[in-house]
Amino acid sequence: MPKDFHPHLRHLESESIFVMREVAAQFERPVLLFSGGKDSILMVHLARKAFAPARVPFALVHIDTGHNFPETLEFRDRLVAEVGATLHVGSVQASIDAGRVHEEAGPNPSRNGLQTVTLLDTLAELKADVALGGGRRDEEKARAKERFFSHRDRFGQWDPKNQRPELWNLFNGRRNPGEHFRAFPISNWTEMDVWQYIAAEGVAMPSLYFAHRREVVERDGVLLARSEFNTLLDGEQWDERTIRFRTIGDATCTGATESTASSLEEIIAEVAASRVTERGGRSDDKRTEAAMEDRKKVGYF
Repeated sequence: MPKDFHPHLRHLESESIFVMREVAAQFERPVLLFSGGKDSILMVHLARKAFAPARVPFALVHIDTGHNFPETLEFRDRLVAEVGATLHVGSVQASIDAGRVHEEAGPNPSRNGLQTVTLLDTLAELKADVALGGGRRDEEKARAKERFFSHRDRFGQWDPKNQRPELWNLFNGRRNPGEHFRAFPISNWTEMDVWQYIAAEGVAMPSLYFAHRREVVERDGVLLARSEFNTLLDGEQWDERTIRFRTIGDATCTGATESTASSLEEIIAEVAASRVTERGGRSDDKRTEAAMEDRKKVGYF
């Protein structure tokens, strides 16, 4: 770590590494959820530091909606090869084909919510007793309720009113057969912390995070990128703009933001001046006031 590294970031790094090592010590079959976004990339980077010179002891799990940006998949495959990790891909399309979930009705259906069943099926298939995720408490009010070690019952459900205390960094990973945990090592990081750390450490990021020209359509205040998964509704038309993405997810519900930030320094300056949260462009979060919490209760990330 650079000598001029901010003490706050040094503390966050140490805390996250401590949580990851606790996971490795307490669980037998841990996996790391990998979406291809900046937070999951940061998680892989921290895991490499936590267990160096040994290999990362977590297999990576990507829940593929089938509506990914091509840049996300290309970056994922390069990183997996670089790290030498095992990658397990759970397919939402396979869940649809098997009748486990059903595609939403209407134009441009989102598969974001369908990931839950595929995730739980994949964890069960792998017999995973804990899944590490890149959730942060500053992202959304439901995620602000999470502990570092988040218990899930045998149905994969989360009860926000029944969580275990975590006093003095003591984590209780005891579970009954069929239950599992989610672990969130970067819970206390903010979006600004993530970008400042990425800049200081020189962590590579997908090109989607940097300003580029792309055709988009504005729908309900969200800029959706042109893709084979997004089709125009009556009265809409594609408009080419300079945009970037603050989060990366399902292309049908992940909104872009107009931006000229083409470097890490410019992104950091933009985040500092922004008054909109990074998930402000996620259309699925706007469906109801408690959209995220409702999804998390039944097993979502």
